[in-house]
Amino acid sequence: MTESPARKLPARKLIEVALPLDAINAACIREKSLRHGHPSTLHLYWARRPLAAMRAVLFAQLVDDPSAHPDRFPTEVAQQAERARLFKIIEALVKWENSTNESVLAEARAEIQRCCPDLPTICDPFSGGGSTALEAQRLGLPAQASDLNPVSVVIGKAMVEIPARFADRPPVHPGTPDRAFYRHAEGLAEDVAYYGQWMREQAFQKIGHLYPKVTLPDGGGPANVIAWIWARTVPSPDPAFSACAVPLVTSFLLSAKKGREAWINPVVDKSAKTIHYDIRHGGTAGELEEARKGTSAGPRQGFRCIFTGAAMPYDHIRALGKAGKMGQTLMAIVAEGKHGRVYLPPNADHESAAQAAQPAWQPEISFNPNALGFRTAAYGLETFGDLFTPRQLTALTTFSDLLPAVRSKVESDASHLPDDPRMLRDGGSGATAYAEAVSVYLAFAIDRGADHWSSICTWFSSSESGGHTFGRQAIPMSWDFAEKNPFSNSAATWDKAKDGIAKTITAFRPNASAQITQQDAQTIHIPQNTIIVTDPPYYDNIGYADLSDFFYAWMKRNLKGIYPDMFHTLSTPKAEELVATPFRHGGKDAAGEFFMGGMKQTLKNMAAQHSPDLPATIFYAFKQQEMRKDGLQATGWSTFLQAVIDAGWTITGTWPLRTELANRMRGQNSNALSSSVVLACRKRPANAPVMNRMEFVRKLQKELPPALTLLQSANTTPADLPQCAIGPAMALFTRAAAVINADDTKVDAKVALQLINVELDAFLNDIQTEFDRETRFAISWYELHGHAPGPFGQADPLARTRDTSISNLHRTGVAVAREGKVRLPPPEEYKTAPNPATAPVWSCLMHLLHLYDQNSVTDPTIFYAKALGGKLDAAKDLAYVLYEIANTRRNSPAEAFLHNALVTDYRELTDQVAIADPDAKTRQGKMDV
Repeated sequence: MTESPARKLPARKLIEVALPLDAINAACIREKSLRHGHPSTLHLYWARRPLAAMRAVLFAQLVDDPSAHPDRFPTEVAQQAERARLFKIIEALVKWENSTNESVLAEARAEIQRCCPDLPTICDPFSGGGSTALEAQRLGLPAQASDLNPVSVVIGKAMVEIPARFADRPPVHPGTPDRAFYRHAEGLAEDVAYYGQWMREQAFQKIGHLYPKVTLPDGGGPANVIAWIWARTVPSPDPAFSACAVPLVTSFLLSAKKGREAWINPVVDKSAKTIHYDIRHGGTAGELEEARKGTSAGPRQGFRCIFTGAAMPYDHIRALGKAGKMGQTLMAIVAEGKHGRVYLPPNADHESAAQAAQPAWQPEISFNPNALGFRTAAYGLETFGDLFTPRQLTALTTFSDLLPAVRSKVESDASHLPDDPRMLRDGGSGATAYAEAVSVYLAFAIDRGADHWSSICTWFSSSESGGHTFGRQAIPMSWDFAEKNPFSNSAATWDKAKDGIAKTITAFRPNASAQITQQDAQTIHIPQNTIIVTDPPYYDNIGYADLSDFFYAWMKRNLKGIYPDMFHTLSTPKAEELVATPFRHGGKDAAGEFFMGGMKQTLKNMAAQHSPDLPATIFYAFKQQEMRKDGLQATGWSTFLQAVIDAGWTITGTWPLRTELANRMRGQNSNALSSSVVLACRKRPANAPVMNRMEFVRKLQKELPPALTLLQSANTTPADLPQCAIGPAMALFTRAAAVINADDTKVDAKVALQLINVELDAFLNDIQTEFDRETRFAISWYELHGHAPGPFGQADPLARTRDTSISNLHRTGVAVAREGKVRLPPPEEYKTAPNPATAPVWSCLMHLLHLYDQNSVTDPTIFYAKALGGKLDAAKDLAYVLYEIANTRRNSPAEAFLHNALVTDYRELTDQVAIADPDAKTRQGKMDV
């Protein structure tokens, strides 16, 4: 009987070997500041993965690493050169301005097609904000995504399904189109803007009288009001003033901009028991500071009565709020002026206009007072409708009531479209479906209005602008708030909402089919030739379902006729949501068991159905308390790793992604820590062998150092190296069905991480043996004392064990010996450049750090780096060693940051050296890829 041939091992993918993390992280950080045209402006959703990261991950997940083709790339040099070419594609791909650049996207698609002729379907069982499906579609990959939350599903459909359905069509609105040819969803976007403008005109006719204009102090006007500044009030606790409404104000400042300071001055008449509000400009430092305090009694102290100074603790205010005794008073009006904001005192006409509003409907969904981040219920605001003033509700319901008329108008104007009577939900592409599609986006504009037009929105004096409800992933209590005018010309208006959505639609690139469905991730079916790319919820970070009810209430009102199956329940599904919610699952422990049980089942389900030929990628988002100065606490991370392993996955790569701090941010006293980690995983073979602990350690000692060297050559920063090292190390650990201790118990993920850290320390210690004797002394002395003086009696024997002497260290400038003390001069004392040919690596690095710390990569820095020649790589290696000592042993984050930043810029530095001196690479020998 002949044996069947061994199955060919699948090709290693780039994501399992190396990534240009610096470029990806820089793009992710920049993306957080983008607004216009970014998909996040289509509709708010929480904890979206950066699109740059998703594009990079998808590309690297499908493109082969050069080491998978030794016939084409037989040497390490050849492999590094090919990796550098692929890195260039990723670096171009992740730039925001290239997200619609067809030549950049085409190059990436061609590379993917070359490595995967039979393109797989990208599957995301936790689609959330829709980043996975959107970026898969942009790269020409079919996508199938799902989520339990209907708000998330509709957002996803609006991002990938609807634009693809109506791509390359001209608009249907009356009048001459702006141009003859429309690409992608440009025609749809133009219609959204056009019919949105019609809605604005109709709404203003109905309720414009509720938003009166003002005469400016110079007699100009009438001018639009941008916002009305209100304060919540409660009765005074003093019996003599119990009939007085006391304002609860966190700050009276309206503008904190230098030269434009403006503030509210409350004028109290105790005898008449009244307050009126003046607007003051400028003022002394003391007056401005007093205005900044408002009526707050201090942190966690509640407020003080403006009439008597009596304390009003939060418990007192909560009781009054629950009793229905909380009101509101108008304190100021913000208007549009020729040269910026104009601040005016309140007047009776404007208060009357606000009080005249009588909404016909409001959301009645109650939220659980124990929900994560919900604070208003304790003060009597217990439903989502309670979060709005009557005028805000009137505006939102007026726009909502216009949606059916818009739908009829669009359908009539689109009568020339192909005859297809099917609805949008059934795959229709005719006039009926198109009218529904336009109304979906205009319903999103109403949701954006809800976010910006609630009584949770505060006024920011620093920017002279109003905030929005979800400034963070919670609904806090706001005391003074800005009621914005939907019809003004400033930000947060109806025009800005519908035009912003239209601009976002034009950026969609539907280059492949995509489908978003409402499903539970624990039971999802994954078709063949499908790979997983997903960002599951992490434990109890965000209460997605509870927060989503804010929008669900309006979506149900406006979209139930279009998607009846998703909006037939009173609120979003919560019992099945994979989040550890103690009040919902009977306590903290039970909630944790629910989450881990569900997550393991989901991961197991994914592993069972995933293609064996390609890796899956899973994002892991850290809780804030898992971050600390010296890295990551093990509990949550190791528990999640264990869940992945138990589900049947082999972990082949771990890559930290940063979205919070840039590496080059000067003046920071801490290192930027990853806000998420991407795990590359493959299905573990059913016949995987068992390995004993000693065998695992031997393999770790043999295989981890070359992997770490490769990571260093790919310019992985010192801060990222420990996290990246987990990938190749865990690949060894998880290739086995189990790793067994001497007593036959299993080695778990937490112990495996400890063993990996031991070998990482050994690797960094081995680097030291390659340095000159003076540098080896300096490393040891730095670990003991940093740059502070230490006793000569301790330094002398240490120098002798390093085959040097204190006098030699003093002569070479590595150390300063004086009055029985020895110290290492810090970088700022290395103002004179040492001779790279004769100076120790330590001195060369210190001078390079001095130059670098002046202003990143500058001409003097490049000049000296060029002079370093072959010692430039040695200086980089030394920076890795010193980062680890400063960060984990000496608790010196500022020094660690400098070493990390230098390595981050190392590639740019060597590129600039190569430009300045084309022969530098040849002389340097080993260069960064």
